[in-house]
Amino acid sequence: MISISDKEFQQLADYMKGNYGINLGKEKKSLVLGRLQNVLLQNNFHSFEEYYRYVINDSTGDALTTLLNRITTNHTFFMREAEHFEYLRTNVLPYLQSACKKEKDLRIWSAGCSTGEEPYTLAMLIADYFGLEKKLWDTKILATDISTKALETAIQGSYANEELANLPLHWRRKYFQPLDKGRSKIMDLIKNEVVFRRFNLMNKVFPFKKEFHVIFCRNVMIYFDPPTKKDLLARFYEFTKPGGYLFIGHSESLSRTETGYRYIMPAVYRKE
Repeated sequence: MISISDKEFQQLADYMKGNYGINLGKEKKSLVLGRLQNVLLQNNFHSFEEYYRYVINDSTGDALTTLLNRITTNHTFFMREAEHFEYLRTNVLPYLQSACKKEKDLRIWSAGCSTGEEPYTLAMLIADYFGLEKKLWDTKILATDISTKALETAIQGSYANEELANLPLHWRRKYFQPLDKGRSKIMDLIKNEVVFRRFNLMNKVFPFKKEFHVIFCRNVMIYFDPPTKKDLLARFYEFTKPGGYLFIGHSESLSRTETGYRYIMPAVYRKE
């Protein structure tokens, strides 16, 4: 087993924080060691210093992709924090249906979309809400993540049947097709409503031409330190349309000194 020294860990932690905002405190040392051990052994590295040098000098970007895929956690599931989806259905969508009735252009961003359960849930909810009127609206959802591995899974849209248990029965019947006895695939009707892109939330410039009506960024900022979180919130606020909403994870919270958003309910904020 290859060990990691405090110096080597700090070197890697500084790199992850400086480039991706991911805050790897000392308590994460054993986690990093466990997730990267096989990468070093399989590629015949003798130390984490050697591995780090390889990552930052790899012009193909493949080594960095592997590092990010191993370090970032992509745990999610359909209908996670279901209160958010209920609030979206009963409060946010009726408001946006009225506010956007002329242009019929609804812009939603799932930031940190992981393996796709969140944006697909949003797409199903929107399709269910608008019904026959849906064809008159542009409701494409932008779904971004830093992990190429997670995005590959999301784009495939294939899930174990037990993973669909939290979804309404009529959604499972209407929006999924069986692949085999154990898995189902999301239908193109919903799949085509989501645009997946790899995106680093630490980018200094957000390349969006228009503001979003709704931003979901749930259980992502728990990895960021306060200054990084504050900067990201400022950019989210800039790209939220007045009257638009920000949804964060229930394990996260915002203070008035961090953002201009107004508190609506636990983990739901609005730009007035």
